Amino acid sequence: MNKIYLDYNASTPIDPEVVNEMKPLLTDFYGNPSAVHWAGSPVKEKLTLARKQVANLLTSSPEEIIFTSGGSEANNLALKGYFFKNKDRGTHIITSKVEHPAIQQPLKFLEHLGARVTMVDVDRYGMVSPKEIEKSIREDTILITIMHSNNETGTLQPIDQIGRLAKRYGIAFHTDASQSVGKVPIDVNDLNVDLLTIAGHKLYAPKGIGALYIREGTDIEPLIHGAGHEFGLRAGTENTLLSVGLGKACELALEHVYDDSIQELTNYFWKQLKSTFGDGIVLNGHAKSRLPNTLNVSFINKVGQDILNSIPEMAASTGSACHSGRIELSPVLKEMGIPEHIGMGAIRFSLGRYTTKEEIEQVLNRLKLKI
Repeated sequence: MNKIYLDYNASTPIDPEVVNEMKPLLTDFYGNPSAVHWAGSPVKEKLTLARKQVANLLTSSPEEIIFTSGGSEANNLALKGYFFKNKDRGTHIITSKVEHPAIQQPLKFLEHLGARVTMVDVDRYGMVSPKEIEKSIREDTILITIMHSNNETGTLQPIDQIGRLAKRYGIAFHTDASQSVGKVPIDVNDLNVDLLTIAGHKLYAPKGIGALYIREGTDIEPLIHGAGHEFGLRAGTENTLLSVGLGKACELALEHVYDDSIQELTNYFWKQLKSTFGDGIVLNGHAKSRLPNTLNVSFINKVGQDILNSIPEMAASTGSACHSGRIELSPVLKEMGIPEHIGMGAIRFSLGRYTTKEEIEQVLNRLKLKI
């Protein structure tokens, strides 16, 4: 069996077209984009185009895109920046119990500075109820942050409904869309979001680059102070090389996001798994409202990490954590109410642009032998 990569939710390869777009920035375009001379102006043009390419993917304006070092920084800028700027109006923030650590940890930090955080439950599919969000709203609520899709199960949250709710109450709304940008169509206006996070390495761009969409009129405080780069919201000479890579990746994503081939391959994979293992396998997460590339399944009464260890040629993942030599149930599956004898057998298979049906067949054959 050749090495097979089924961990696209963890990170994607860089698309060759992205690499080609970035190469000239390593040699020919070396000026500072803020410099108004022959060396700086062409670099500024590259950066401007990249910002427009990101904006086009989200149906936003380029002036609403702030380049960051990745999804984690974008989340920190959104949460801390909004809190610092608006805490005089209130200190209450609403989130869910299945958010990524890049949301949970900044919120814990803000609690030390006076923030009050409510974490709403999810159902057995890992989905948040807009009604539960509404019940949690208080007079001092200033921000709601709910992930667009869960990185482990792929479950898509009802972001548009929550966005309408937030708008009705005059509350800012942020969504971490790191896992879903490039996989499903995203229009910030349809979603009714004020802040949205992008991570480049989840959509075939390099690691170390991301972006934060900030709706015009949404005031946040910068985390990095200095000169007035990125519309005054992120000081420091722009990383034009990686920004150009992200821009090209977003342009390519527009071409691929309506392609159903990955969804069809994921459905085929699940159908074959269910046919092979019957009642010994279950799907974790929502059956329909889910990322088209994500398949989180549990092999009942098995340990997912043991299965992965037995097939070292296959790259996939579990949400389980290892503490003191003991593997523990994924916190996400735990919040979904998945019992341990099921949840411990979870494996997340995440397919991508380069996954083939032949690779899926090889994985199926190896799983048959090992389970």
